[in-house]
Amino acid sequence: MKRYELIAPCHFGLEAVLKKEIYDLGYDVTQVEDGKVTFAGDQEAICRANIFLRTAERVLVKAGQFHAETFEELFQGIREIPWEEYIPKDGKFWVAKASSIKSKLFSPSDIQSITKKAMVERLRQKYHMNWFEESGAQYPLRLFLKKDEVIVGIDASGDSLHKRGYRTLSSIAPVTETLAAALIMLTPWKRGRILVDPFCGCGTFPIEAAMMAANIAPGINRSFTAEKWTNLVGHNLWYEGAEEANDLVEKDIVTDIQGYDIDGEVVKAARENAKRAGVEHIIHFQQRPISQLRHPKKYGFLIGNPPYGERMGEKDMLSVLYTEIGEAMGRLDSWSAYLLTAYEDAEKCIGRKADKNRKVYNGMLKTYFYQFQGPKPPKRNQQQDRRGI
Repeated sequence: MKRYELIAPCHFGLEAVLKKEIYDLGYDVTQVEDGKVTFAGDQEAICRANIFLRTAERVLVKAGQFHAETFEELFQGIREIPWEEYIPKDGKFWVAKASSIKSKLFSPSDIQSITKKAMVERLRQKYHMNWFEESGAQYPLRLFLKKDEVIVGIDASGDSLHKRGYRTLSSIAPVTETLAAALIMLTPWKRGRILVDPFCGCGTFPIEAAMMAANIAPGINRSFTAEKWTNLVGHNLWYEGAEEANDLVEKDIVTDIQGYDIDGEVVKAARENAKRAGVEHIIHFQQRPISQLRHPKKYGFLIGNPPYGERMGEKDMLSVLYTEIGEAMGRLDSWSAYLLTAYEDAEKCIGRKADKNRKVYNGMLKTYFYQFQGPKPPKRNQQQDRRGI
């Protein structure tokens, strides 16, 4: 099979999580940069990366890389890429997005227009055609310009990979599925330990945790742009990837994952989302405020995205809320807690300094992932771990 360089963009600050995922999937990482990881793979890797990666935003086939400080250099660099090896005569191609950081070329619309013209000129010469109907499969491009270095990728995913297909109902300020999965992976939580999200909203954290526990691939119930790339990826590889994903699902696991929220309507939405994800039977959702959070079990995990002013009308309510979070953590003194927030006085109100603090961008908003680590539980035997108890 032909080898490709594949680019997987991700949330800034979480590249290490995605890098480990790619290694675990069996592929060699060739470069890690801010917001993206590049790895080597064949046609099968295009399928498996889309189906199995939980923390990647999308999968791109790297078509070329070159230096460009002028639009003429951009035109010539794009024209030199062997587009005929990627795009068939009837392929529909366009620049879906162009981003520029510290580069002399910074106008997205101009970058998009010139890239399209250069591609048309190349393909016109190779295919001996003056007009392209573009009635076939789609080949959307993404260009990254950083310090005058241009990286060109063809988007194999289509819709962002955070769109698993289960979240049709949403709360006011949800965390994306990919971000939730990455944050869970930053914790030592395993499916044999209890996990509670006291601010579950539409249920993203509990659902992502349940999918991990049941070994449900994140892309198992959605489609991808590259499924139509019959000139590059055979249908049989997509069938094999889907079959692998279905074979790995564990339907009868025993785990304890719970989601609470003060808003009864979003709790209903969370249940519906969990049902679509196929994990409603392993998550307990309940309407409950943080002030009433108690649990008899020891060594559990709290994880959540509490309000931090961006989605609350009354900022002065935050100190009360975070004080209640601290009180709940005090009642669960053998638990670990992991909170994503932009509230600057979080630690002060909670009454405890986090053991670790990681800067994470939630969209364009700079947030912090506060990690309050509890005591380690007694060692469990391997038989218990296999049974998920």
